[in-house]
Amino acid sequence: MSHMRVPADISRRRFLQYSGSMMLGGSLLAACAGTGGSGSGGGSSDLPALTQWYHQYGEPGTHDAVLKYAKQYDKAKVSVSWLPGTGNEYPDKVRSALLGSNPPDVFENSSLSLDQVKAGLLAPLDDIIADVKSDFKPASLAPFTVNGKVYGIKMINDPTFVYYRKSMFQQAGLDIPKTIDDLIAAAKKLTTSDRKGIYVGPDGGVNALYLIAGWASGGDYLSSDNKIAFNTDRMAAAYQKLHELSTSGGILPDAPTFWWDSSTFQQGQVAMQWCGLWAMPLIKKSAVGDDFGVFPFPALDAQSQPATINGGWAQMVSAKSKNLDAAKAYVKWLWVTNSTIQKDWNVGYGFHVPPRISTSAQTDKLTQGQAADAVDILNKYGHAVSPLWNAAMDTALQNAVSQIVKTGQNAKATLDAAAEKCNSELQKELS
Repeated sequence: MSHMRVPADISRRRFLQYSGSMMLGGSLLAACAGTGGSGSGGGSSDLPALTQWYHQYGEPGTHDAVLKYAKQYDKAKVSVSWLPGTGNEYPDKVRSALLGSNPPDVFENSSLSLDQVKAGLLAPLDDIIADVKSDFKPASLAPFTVNGKVYGIKMINDPTFVYYRKSMFQQAGLDIPKTIDDLIAAAKKLTTSDRKGIYVGPDGGVNALYLIAGWASGGDYLSSDNKIAFNTDRMAAAYQKLHELSTSGGILPDAPTFWWDSSTFQQGQVAMQWCGLWAMPLIKKSAVGDDFGVFPFPALDAQSQPATINGGWAQMVSAKSKNLDAAKAYVKWLWVTNSTIQKDWNVGYGFHVPPRISTSAQTDKLTQGQAADAVDILNKYGHAVSPLWNAAMDTALQNAVSQIVKTGQNAKATLDAAAEKCNSELQKELS
């Protein structure tokens, strides 16, 4: 998911273990070995030449797919680079390249750097999206929009939610939790001598839920007029509820895998697990079979709504491109007009949601059963952070939530202290 980062208290060794199964940006990270490669569009040699960068996806077939797309394009000669790396390695490579004299014409990233916009390194893409802008949910555009200009076209959307065992809910006489109190009660009721109620990661759900719990209280992190907005009584109450969940006895405190790996749920160690859409095909193939449903993180109370994150990746264009118009035309062909490729990229290898609403509605694998429920959760409750929300702010918030969840210290006071740090960072971004 965008802006989903490693908790500060997870060791490097453990992170490397986890990062083999999930990229901190919403899609599966390449744990498997792989090398760079290139594919060239067809047509005559006098076509404009474009370079395109992807981070190395872990799903088998993705590398061949991007080479195939490039070859199918007949209005430019496209060379694809497939760049391995974990954590911030790929974004760091992009950052360096954009500052250099020979940046990629087209590249993907999971978040937008405001500094890159200020420095004029990214090309606005409003002209290629204008006719269909309303076919993208606001949460798909917001993280890549600065001062009303769009700098990234989403390629995949990755929602997260609670997976639950339907049979276990039926046996316990439980309904889908509508509030976080309902979730805590369900986790306790579903706990037996040989299983726990829920798994949300080894850190009590901090990494999985530090943004989502706040949204589910009805709050946000930056206000519409760009002020720090998370240090409120309701946001504090939401994080206090995460502490209650972590000390309820209904939560699995640790597992060999992190929250984005569904193995714990597949093996029946828990009745519920926080995970993402990408895990659904694996769960269906496991012993769980079709005995599961999904629901969003519940609302704090009747005054707010459930929430999820609208994570994923977007394609961008370097403002220094020597073939700027050709680069923008290629991005438009791929991610705005070509629904066949959008469907193939999202459900042909892994399991994601095409960001164009109309394309998602026409993607057969997403139109029924639990997958349709997941798309509905994304469309109704998907959120994203502002591009002004940077890594330092994210770390300050996540550390504060960790203190609240693990020690139960005063939530409002802890958020107030984090808000001061975040405000200092925000003023730098706004300057």
